[in-house]
Amino acid sequence: MNERLITHLRHVDLAVPDYDKQFEFYTTMWGLTPSVTDSGIAYLAAAGSPEQYSVRLRRAAEKRLDLIAFGAATPADVDALAVRLAREGVELVHEPGKMQTPGGGYGFRFFDNDGRTVEVSADVEVRAHRKVEAGEPVPVKLSHVVINSPNPEQTVSFYERHLGFALSDTLMHPRMGSMMWFLRTNRYHHSLAVARGPHVSLHHASFEMRGIDEYMRGTGRLLRAGVEKVWGPGRHMAGNNTFSYFLDPHGNTVEYTTELELLDEDTWHPHLYDFSDPTVSDQWGTANPMNELVARQSFNDPDRGVFVAPPV
Repeated sequence: MNERLITHLRHVDLAVPDYDKQFEFYTTMWGLTPSVTDSGIAYLAAAGSPEQYSVRLRRAAEKRLDLIAFGAATPADVDALAVRLAREGVELVHEPGKMQTPGGGYGFRFFDNDGRTVEVSADVEVRAHRKVEAGEPVPVKLSHVVINSPNPEQTVSFYERHLGFALSDTLMHPRMGSMMWFLRTNRYHHSLAVARGPHVSLHHASFEMRGIDEYMRGTGRLLRAGVEKVWGPGRHMAGNNTFSYFLDPHGNTVEYTTELELLDEDTWHPHLYDFSDPTVSDQWGTANPMNELVARQSFNDPDRGVFVAPPV
């Protein structure tokens, strides 16, 4: 495994045809704050996060996952990672250089094995953020992103081999085999997970809430407003985090979570969890059952933007 040069998850960028409807949902309903808006582009920040933004929305003719962005500690690490990827045959979208997005910084983009655009940057200006108060049901930060892949073993290998991600746990089923892999790039149980799916797409993006009370208040706000719930509320076994999954207006699954497990990386050994045991999916037993209909909601639409770089 290569030396780990990626430190954390920064943001997830979505292209959407109905930009106004998505903007309204993520600001009014989901609880993100516009940090910068431009013509057809919005950078939406989580209240408690030092990141310039957690979600970028871009007006486009077709829905797609534009990119997933990660942080590195220094520009030297960015350069080292770009050299490593190029040497190993990974296609770069552009070489490292000055970033044009809010907060600036130094970074580059490349395609993963499934054709998603991935960004890595350092020296991005820290955003003025605040402490989320008790009882305040708004996201603290972007917690993790889960992607669908028709070749999940290859995708997991790509992120382990080229980017230094480590496997935390795997979900399997006696009839279907391994189905989801949880990958970490710091002590948090996962910042990225890979799910077996019929096509390349976004599975879900998850947002950390201040605590259980704030997580439940946020879940309740969405339920009262009639936002379509996919699954939850409950608590997973892998990661030991809570979950409430909803659909945004374009059918992307988004999650409220809290209490994602912090690992001792020196002693941690990955588990192989059999999710035919209902306590693996939901330790509490409070969520609606995980079945094929629920799983299909997070297959999402095929992402036809693979190996096509989004606008800067």
